[in-house]
Amino acid sequence: DYPGAVVIISHDRYILDAVVTHIAEIEDGRITTFSGNYTEYVIDKEERLARQEELYQVQQREISRLEMALKRYKQWVVFNDKFATRIHNMEARIERIDKIERPMLERRKMGLTLNGWRGSNQVLEFVDVSKSFLPEQVPALASSPAPVEVRDKIILDNLNFLIRHGERVGLIGANGAGKSVLLRLILGKEQPTNGEIKIGPSVKVGYYAQEHETLDYNQTLIEAVRLAGSMSESNAVSFLIRYLFTYQQATQRIGSLSGGERSRLQLALLVLSDANFLLLDEPTNNLDIASAEVLENALNDFNGTVLVISHDRYFLDRTVSRVFALENSRITEFIGGYSDYAAKSELNGGRTG
Repeated sequence: DYPGAVVIISHDRYILDAVVTHIAEIEDGRITTFSGNYTEYVIDKEERLARQEELYQVQQREISRLEMALKRYKQWVVFNDKFATRIHNMEARIERIDKIERPMLERRKMGLTLNGWRGSNQVLEFVDVSKSFLPEQVPALASSPAPVEVRDKIILDNLNFLIRHGERVGLIGANGAGKSVLLRLILGKEQPTNGEIKIGPSVKVGYYAQEHETLDYNQTLIEAVRLAGSMSESNAVSFLIRYLFTYQQATQRIGSLSGGERSRLQLALLVLSDANFLLLDEPTNNLDIASAEVLENALNDFNGTVLVISHDRYFLDRTVSRVFALENSRITEFIGGYSDYAAKSELNGGRTG
């Protein structure tokens, strides 16, 4: 509704689809503008690249034809000097051609492959699970990863749900609703006040932490990968290159990395964990769009189960088939992705329960 102009820097494809009228892309030191929202930009860019590749190939064939003719004239000029003028004219013609740059059709992306494996059919079950904190316990939790989530005494109230093998479940809710508390219960970092949490016997959990607190910032990347994967230094470097790290970065301490680089490293370590049940806390927060799309494809191919906390609505639409909406300490389940949840929630007057 804002009447003025707006410039947004964002990796949030959902908001780019919802509000923008133009996309300005910076790539290889150049800026290119497209009319439309994000989805229209993707289609337009693919069409432009395909057209540019076609024109490039046509031009290359014409240049090759002219150069072959020029080569023949240079051979004949020995016997007939009239070809000297033709050679000069043809060289000038080739020089005047405005060369079409060959487009980069496929850019290098993170080589993420989440293999997984089939374990227990019943992966995770909450039976009448509640979690509350006594008022005097709240200050003691000030150093926990998510202190904002313990404002109220009752955080989770009588939760019951079952997640089976192969399901992708999105956990959504307002900041402070208790989403990270729920993950810490699953990980055993917190104990429920009431109820029982059942994890299948053939389930191995892999955890992606939003704030990267699972990483040791004093380790080098090579040390972290060798420890997680029991591999040689050369194999560790080769492995890290797949995640877009240079050799120089691989020898640096993790604490020197940017947020996006730490996210890629966490995903690399997740692969080495050999988990078949992934708990992901805001995995796309620091990823660029290309890396987020690689993650989406990897999760769709993953032979395992996923429970993901995310505010990335585009990501949720592409990866999950169930949505758990956490509000007022209770969970309401919706079948489908985020758009399905939003449509059903709107029918209920904007309420999730």
